[in-house]
Amino acid sequence: MSDTSRGPRRPGKPYRRPKKDPVRILAFDALRAVDERDAYANLVLPPLLRKAREKDDFDARDAALATELVYGTLRRQGTYDAIISACVDRPLREVDPPVLDVLSLGVHQLLGTRIPAHAAVSATVELARVVLGDGRAKFVNAVLRKVAQHDLDGWIERVAPPYDEDPEDHLAVVHSHPRWVVSALWDSLGGGRAGLERLLEADNERPEVTLVARPGRATTEELLGEEAAVPGRWSPYAVRLAEGGEPGAIEAVREGRASVQDEGSQLVALALAAAPVEGRDELWLDGCAGPGGKAALLGALAAQRGATLLASEKQPHRAGLVARALDGNPGPYRVIAADGTRPPWRPGSFDRVLMDVPCTGLGALRRRPEARWRRRPEDLDGFAPLQRALLAGALDAVRVGGIVGYATCSPHLAETRAVVDDLLKQHPEAELVDARPFLPGVPDLGDGPDVQLWPHLHGTDAMYLALIRRTG
Repeated sequence: MSDTSRGPRRPGKPYRRPKKDPVRILAFDALRAVDERDAYANLVLPPLLRKAREKDDFDARDAALATELVYGTLRRQGTYDAIISACVDRPLREVDPPVLDVLSLGVHQLLGTRIPAHAAVSATVELARVVLGDGRAKFVNAVLRKVAQHDLDGWIERVAPPYDEDPEDHLAVVHSHPRWVVSALWDSLGGGRAGLERLLEADNERPEVTLVARPGRATTEELLGEEAAVPGRWSPYAVRLAEGGEPGAIEAVREGRASVQDEGSQLVALALAAAPVEGRDELWLDGCAGPGGKAALLGALAAQRGATLLASEKQPHRAGLVARALDGNPGPYRVIAADGTRPPWRPGSFDRVLMDVPCTGLGALRRRPEARWRRRPEDLDGFAPLQRALLAGALDAVRVGGIVGYATCSPHLAETRAVVDDLLKQHPEAELVDARPFLPGVPDLGDGPDVQLWPHLHGTDAMYLALIRRTG
């Protein structure tokens, strides 16, 4: 039986089997999982790397290269799509997705890494022969040779519209964000071009790994004893790992006494815990607790004051993740599977309530770069009723004199201030509390009373927080 994928052989020239490159094959497999199964790279890549490391020929340098290829390709997908479109003779949607993934990997090596051009083309064509066959490998070779004629700046001059003619589309191509996201971030920042470009650039940088030392179980001093560990910027419980630091190699992380948690997420929990309440301070609620990072920190802080945390999560499997995160925490706590819009608790039961609502996730594009290409403006309409219902439920759950923290990992105004403003209009018994004093030492917090954190200003995810007191 003949192998038609190899294409016709030249007379007298023996067939050469393509060389299998485990690093690039792994990167290709990860990209296919992201595309075919709507998977997230940060969930797909680690098990692929673990499996590869079990083989003697896959070392730490290979893992680093595979990681760079996957994340670099995903972050710059919009820019690379524009460049590939200029080098093919058909609409991009007519290029088979596996072929487009191989091309994108090749373009990233050519324009986004220090790999020599000849090596980038050669390695990508070999990958194409392995995963696509000889026929489509020739197409990949032809396209990449066109791409190699210019560097990234040269291509951007050719494919991005001038800023003066269409500023949003220009920034979308240059910084690889959908146009609607560029527009939304511009509105949220409320500033000029320079600040927006800094934010878009920060979204395309590899984020640091940040740990939280869970109070009563670990200390920052212990974590700082690890190689590549440096203090956090703002949270007293945060420790950052320099590039190459591996959380799984740290004993406190393996034992659950510390965990990976963005510093913005830590600050939200700390601010809620620091804001004053009138009267008792005995029962706290995390109303959207999955997967459990904030709940574990809140539970530890509550235990220090003799208070109890109830961690509620609608999805049972995510409630299981919360229970795992809280396992071993000091002090009393309880984890339940419940819907915050139709809760089992009585109104006015809690002294403090955190409601970190489901959202578009536009504040974490550094960590999940593929999310920017999956989200659509209409997704905001889907989240809006739930966000409002959960915040109203949080206000109902807190007692008079108690405090609610409304949080979301999105800077989009439709998911932040618009939700809070609607609540305040409908509930005269709710008042905003200035959140800025409860993030001590953190600069650039704006005019308040709510707080928006930013990757380019604070080195955190773009977390939003509003503190609301129930007055009647």
